[in-house]
Amino acid sequence: MKSFDALGLSGELVEVIRQMGFENPTPIQEKAIPVLLQGNTDLVGLAQTGTGKTAAFGLPLLELVDANIRSTQALIVAPTRELSVQITNDLERFAKGFKDLNIVTVYGGASISDQIRKVKRGAQVIVATPGRLIDLLSRKVVDLTQIKFVVLDEADEMLNMGFKEDIDEILSTTPDTKNVWLFSATMPREVRDIASNYMNNPQEIAMEGQKQGNENIDHQYALVDDRDKYLALKRFVDYTPGIFAVVFCRTKMDTQKIAEHLIKDGYNADPLHGDLTQAQRDRVMKSFKNKTLQLLVATDVAARGIDVSNITHVIHMNMPDEMEFYTHRSGRTARAGKKGISLAIVSKKEMGRIYQVEKSIKRKFTQVPVPSGDEVCQQKMMDLAQKVRTVEVSEEEIDSFLPEVYHELKDFSKEDIIKRFASIEFNRFLEYYRDARDLNKSDRSERKRFFDEDGMEPAYSTGDRIFINIGKMDGLDKGSLLGLICDYGETDKTKIGKIDLKGAYSFFEVEKGMADQIMQGFDGVEVRGRKVRLEMSGDRPERRERSGDRGDRRDRGDRGDRGGDRGGRSGGGRRRSFSGNRREDSWGGKRKPKRY
Repeated sequence: MKSFDALGLSGELVEVIRQMGFENPTPIQEKAIPVLLQGNTDLVGLAQTGTGKTAAFGLPLLELVDANIRSTQALIVAPTRELSVQITNDLERFAKGFKDLNIVTVYGGASISDQIRKVKRGAQVIVATPGRLIDLLSRKVVDLTQIKFVVLDEADEMLNMGFKEDIDEILSTTPDTKNVWLFSATMPREVRDIASNYMNNPQEIAMEGQKQGNENIDHQYALVDDRDKYLALKRFVDYTPGIFAVVFCRTKMDTQKIAEHLIKDGYNADPLHGDLTQAQRDRVMKSFKNKTLQLLVATDVAARGIDVSNITHVIHMNMPDEMEFYTHRSGRTARAGKKGISLAIVSKKEMGRIYQVEKSIKRKFTQVPVPSGDEVCQQKMMDLAQKVRTVEVSEEEIDSFLPEVYHELKDFSKEDIIKRFASIEFNRFLEYYRDARDLNKSDRSERKRFFDEDGMEPAYSTGDRIFINIGKMDGLDKGSLLGLICDYGETDKTKIGKIDLKGAYSFFEVEKGMADQIMQGFDGVEVRGRKVRLEMSGDRPERRERSGDRGDRRDRGDRGDRGGDRGGRSGGGRRRSFSGNRREDSWGGKRKPKRY
């Protein structure tokens, strides 16, 4: 492995890096830095979260930007506020004592007047979220005409969050002579489109084992009933001394609720989601980075940009729908070569997601049991014994207090004293876990749930999961989507399983062997002018259309900067229109669907 000296960085910058405690570059840094230091090439870098991408583009950027020129020379675009702030903090640490640069962060949720003031003072480097940057461009505050370098960090996530149009608009305002450095964990079609439209013969760097994910992460799952997930979470936390974890939930509501329950039950926890003010988010992240907060309960998007060392566990209260989300979640742990655990607490109906993620990352999950009440208490006892064995005793300071203590305890044997001290620590646990029931469920079924003849209680059958690019923003609810699937798939509801309705897309389960028939049945169908597209979920997730998913951006860190909706597309063909709460079907074509 090369040292930082051998990569072509200046001696001053190498010295700063050494003072920060970094001795050797990561693989992505070793490959990218020499290429980017040339200052005349476009680059696509593919590497998982936690592999050092910020330094891979940040160190060359600091070498190439001229501190004597006050105009904006470099632009870094990131999907979330937290990631933008993290990038800025890293760049400022790298530049400390090396270059007098003005690095300005602009993002939604903070005072735009303060950000305008900072930009007008002169910013050689701007780190921005797409929405706020578009806002400042429209106000003619930011001038990108002198830009030499554009970095798109976590490009796949920006497209997944619906920022495709924003990225196009931003890049269109920059000169053709710029260099574009694109970093991404995955390379879906939309990211390749950016590379082909805005980059000139880019070099591509991909880390070996990119598809396999971080080898230092131990992927585990525990199988429980839905109603027992919170109890299982508490047991794992109680059973693991020194746990320092991010707990992921699918929705803001679940995030807030679980965090509140943990706090009420005496755990050191706080939520992080899109409904918090920027000041609240900053406070929570500061506490977590300082390790005064033990459990951070977060949504997927709010947790983007978390770069905190020594996270021991990532705990999934729900399995995410997108494969990339699991990769980014689990990448919060096992950073910088350390080991970590990614634990999914799942019910039987989520087992299909486990298998799909295994296929995607080419890693097997290990099923682990939820600890019993006795096991939790035993582990707590042994942790206390270990602390007693290793505690440092300040002999001189404590000696003067001990005679009275000895006198008070002179009637007790050594065993009695140990029991009483242990009871002081564990009476609460012993009371709570007395007669605690087993939370573990059998994994022998491994099947998905499908509706019975009445369409009420699901029956069990092996099936497939399908992605469809329509959802709530098209005026659909689960019932109407079920009707569409049955009509165009020419099947009945007993063959259809769980429907997961999202903003601009959805997922549904079908009985094994029915997928091709249903997908063919939707050929040429349009809803509200949008061509309906179906794909097998998990086989090729990188091909999903993400640029249209703007309906869910309220929880994605940058919604407040943009006014209104950009509007939908219109077109002919078979389509559905809605008026208020009254549903109207106005379909063309040969087959008119049933009313439902």
